[in-house]
Amino acid sequence: MGDKPASTSGKYPLTCDESVMSKKKNGTTETPPVKPLRWGCNWDKANEICCYNRHYAEHSGYFMLTKWKDEVDKNNPTTYYDSVTGKPLFRAPIGRSFEDFLKESIAHGWPSFRDEEVIWDDMRCLKNGEAVSLAGTHLGHNLPDKNGNRYCINLVSVAAMPPKEEGKQKEEAKGSK
Repeated sequence: MGDKPASTSGKYPLTCDESVMSKKKNGTTETPPVKPLRWGCNWDKANEICCYNRHYAEHSGYFMLTKWKDEVDKNNPTTYYDSVTGKPLFRAPIGRSFEDFLKESIAHGWPSFRDEEVIWDDMRCLKNGEAVSLAGTHLGHNLPDKNGNRYCINLVSVAAMPPKEEGKQKEEAKGSK
């Protein structure tokens, strides 16, 4: 599957049991989030939300205060990567315009993804609606509405650099020391 979102046929969301969120070396994950994070997301907030939290979120509208609104591709789908593992979790917008994706996300306060925008290889929901990665990263919650499943996701939880940019960022970080 890789970077390709699952089709909407079948039953979503895919679920997992509570053991995915069991205590590990770094809260509910083995390791903390990667550095640096994309869009200028705050690393300390990402570690708190992703790894040491089960119910809370970054504040509503946080994603609009980051560099995301200026840097996100408004013409093509963007892949969103797990801030802890770097694995792709979402790709949006799919089946709607960027304007529709943005409008819905602003209305709800968090990037809001639909079933066809989820990369199901590593993303699941618990029975209570909590959206998590299979590595134990808290992502947000599934809050269904009249249009179906709506995954309200913390930007700090899906802000790992794309693989090629991560390498470039590491080289730049080495050069600045």
